[in-house]
Formats: sequence, structure tokens, C-alpha cells
Amino acid sequence: MKRFTLVIILILFSVSIYAQEFGLSFSYFIPKNGYFSTPVSPFSIRGLGFDITKYLAFETGGTLYRMSGMNVKGLPFESKNPIVGPNFTIFVPAELVLQLKGNKVEFDIKAGVFGFYGFDHKINYGNLDRAIRTYENLQIANSTITYKNKPGYGYHVGAELTVYVTSQLGISLETNYLVGDSKFPIKGSFVGSNGAATTETILSDDYQNAKIDFTGYEFSIGLIFNSGGGGKGGSPKRKRRR
Repeated sequence: MKRFTLVIILILFSVSIYAQEFGLSFSYFIPKNGYFSTPVSPFSIRGLGFDITKYLAFETGGTLYRMSGMNVKGLPFESKNPIVGPNFTIFVPAELVLQLKGNKVEFDIKAGVFGFYGFDHKINYGNLDRAIRTYENLQIANSTITYKNKPGYGYHVGAELTVYVTSQLGISLETNYLVGDSKFPIKGSFVGSNGAATTETILSDDYQNAKIDFTGYEFSIGLIFNSGGGGKGGSPKRKRRR
């Protein structure tokens, strides 16, 4: 984990020294069957990269999210409420960007892959126990679990619209749809009661297939500042703090 974090920091630093544009923005992540989440400021830099051609660019970056709640899939039952969270998640995208530029407007279409790693997990036992209770047809269920945490991967698509109010100031709106997961095998047991008897049940091998579901929408709105003046043109890609 320490090596992974160090490599990411070095990559972001080496790319950012070439950026002539920088920005400030607010971003939010709305996970599927999860809770509204926000980044941990100032630990987020996005939009780092370079132009490959006039219309095609590469971008990367990194964001430390404070995830309020994430769902878990691959269980023998389906929960509509998050089972993991809150936690911290490092999110690193790598994407190709199709740039459609005008004098005052730029519209970018983005697609790529991402990696993420969550840590300092908390288990939402209230939501987990309710899901087990419904699945097992019990009146009462109290679980105790352990888990193995692993990095995850996925892909994303999105678009960004930037409108330049002046040659040095732009307003940016961006939306991304992300689909990814990470293995999250669960072990443990639960004590359940149907009103007549109380039993302890060991969680089956089905729980070993659990995965954190990193599916959802990422939204951001921000300001872009061009320190070089004269618009974006073919200049190196911007960097943006969130």
C-alpha cells in the first residue's frame, strides 16, 4: 500500500509540472445503492496529462474520497442499502479524451479505466443484519464478520463541458459513469431467531464471493484558470484540485 501511494504521488508530480492550466472544483460521487460521498480536500488532483494530437489527449490524476457508504455484491442476497462504510478510498483514473474545441467552448468526451483502494472500513451492521434477516426469514439476526480488503479496478465514460468567460477563466461541468468492483471476501457468523428458537449460523462459502460495488456517477463543477493566456489551444492539459 505504501509503495502504491508513493508511485501515484511521483506520477502526479512529474506530470503536473508541465501544466499551464489549473482549476478548483467540487466533485461528488453517488454510488449505486450507496450514500452520497465527497472528496477529502485538498487530497485531489485531476486532469493531469498531455495532448497526443490536437483532438486527442491523455489524462490522469488522483482523488481521496471519504465514502459514506458502499454496497456489496456477490452475496446470496441483494441489499438496496450500503453494507460497507464509511471508509477512505484512493481513486486513480487513466483516460483518453476526445477534445472538441471552439473559441469560447470546449466539449470533451472521456473513456478509460481506473483503480481504487479502500481502507479504514467500517461495516454497517444495521443494514447487513436487516438483509440477512429478510433472506433467512428471521425475526432477529445479529452478525459478526471479518473481511479481506483488496484493490479494485473498473472502467468509466464521461463528458466535460468548459465555457470560457474570458481568455483566462472558464467554468467546467463534468459527469462520469463508473463501473468497477474489488474483492471483499467475508467470513463470520450470525445468531438468528424466528421467535421459537435461536441458532448460530456460520456464513457459507457464498460470502467469499463478496465484492465492493464501485458503480455510480461522479459529478463536478469548477473554475479553470489559464496562466498562459490565450485559451487552451494545444497547450498541455490542465491540473485541477478538488
